[in-house]
Amino acid sequence: MPAIAERWIVTDDGLSYIFRLRDGTWPDGTPIDAPSVAAALRRARAALAGTALGLDLAPIDEIRVMTDRVVEVDLSAPLPDLLTLLAQPELGLPRTRLGSGPLGLRREGLVASLSPIPPEKRGMPAQDGFSRSVRPLHVEVESMAIAAKRFNDGLVDVALGGTIDLLPLAGTTMLSRGNVQLDPVMGLFGLQVLRAQGFLADPLRREALALAIDRDGLVGAFGIGGWSGTTRLVSPEVPDSDGSVGERWSDSTLDQRRALARQRVLAWMAAGEGAPRLRVAAPDGPGSRLALARIGADFASIGVQIERVDEGQPADLRLVDTVARYTRAAWFLNQLACPVSPAGCSAAGDALAAQARTERDPQARMALLAQAERAVTAANGFIPIARPLRWSLVRSGVTGFSPIHGVGTRFRRLPSYQSSRIFDEIAPLRAIFRIWSWRGKEQGAKGQALRDGISGFAW
Repeated sequence: MPAIAERWIVTDDGLSYIFRLRDGTWPDGTPIDAPSVAAALRRARAALAGTALGLDLAPIDEIRVMTDRVVEVDLSAPLPDLLTLLAQPELGLPRTRLGSGPLGLRREGLVASLSPIPPEKRGMPAQDGFSRSVRPLHVEVESMAIAAKRFNDGLVDVALGGTIDLLPLAGTTMLSRGNVQLDPVMGLFGLQVLRAQGFLADPLRREALALAIDRDGLVGAFGIGGWSGTTRLVSPEVPDSDGSVGERWSDSTLDQRRALARQRVLAWMAAGEGAPRLRVAAPDGPGSRLALARIGADFASIGVQIERVDEGQPADLRLVDTVARYTRAAWFLNQLACPVSPAGCSAAGDALAAQARTERDPQARMALLAQAERAVTAANGFIPIARPLRWSLVRSGVTGFSPIHGVGTRFRRLPSYQSSRIFDEIAPLRAIFRIWSWRGKEQGAKGQALRDGISGFAW
């Protein structure tokens, strides 16, 4: 349910968030009140047990009804990103299985028509002139290859949500390099251990794979300036880093690292085991193929072979490419916690992360998070390669485009396109879309499609 709180305050110690609810009704007509909101929030939180987002929300101690229109969320320790977490889709507080978003949906094949719903039909106060200030959206699912071609042909002005898997498409269309905008996101890009068995049962043999990767060579193969490799789990740019954890093996050359890794592979084979052959689950796009070709060559240099399998098929490793929901060390650690990613996880790291969640002193909390990162890193259940890469195609002259550090790209209101209020803030999507708006009579009988914004949005 959107905009359910009309205002809120945070106590000075950061341990309580007090929300005052607006007047209104749920989509089924039931009045919005504190008991129903608190119950919906408790249900949503309980459904996230055992997930990374559930761990993110672990500092929530209690959800209390204070008055008929006031809900208080009490924390065991400060959680600066609570509002960001409450805005995640999983915490959308559905009511009687009815959607409550601002748009109505009608599907016709691969085209979705989205029409703004008047606020009074969503339990909000009526707005004068609402029908004159909005217009429907038509969303057509298409591949990034088509989106990039349409951009190159001048049919669309913006394509959002590009990933490493799709990055080579930007080059093959011979687009001006100035049109490719990198989004400064944080997150995880690397190999996750799915089966800690056989060769991957031992943390030191898993480390051998991490030692063998030529991160600079892999990143350089994509030819994108500003993208760099990393051996760290947690981005050094998170605000709760104490600076005590650095890159691994900084005093060793690549040849030295590979020599050590090769010794561990030979020791495995000397014990009567065959040459390691690992299955890697990954998309079959051009970017993933290029990345796996580089990784395969790196692993082959120490005597390990890999083969790509489709995602969902039995695999030993998985190529992970995910953007952080919020920019704190806890997000990274929770992604790799034992309840979420049991193969090659660190129980000691989980215990330190849990201790950090309840620690109220900021310096002590940062020290615990650094210890947790070291423990999880030593388990080698995840092999970092680089920070995630997200990119957009933006034509010169487009206004309103703004990369948002850490979590991707969004559009602010675009006055030059006379965009409606539903475009006030759009975050990037993982699917690729062509989006247009029809002005109907304003554009005559042809109903000319506007180039409002266009391809590749995602939450």
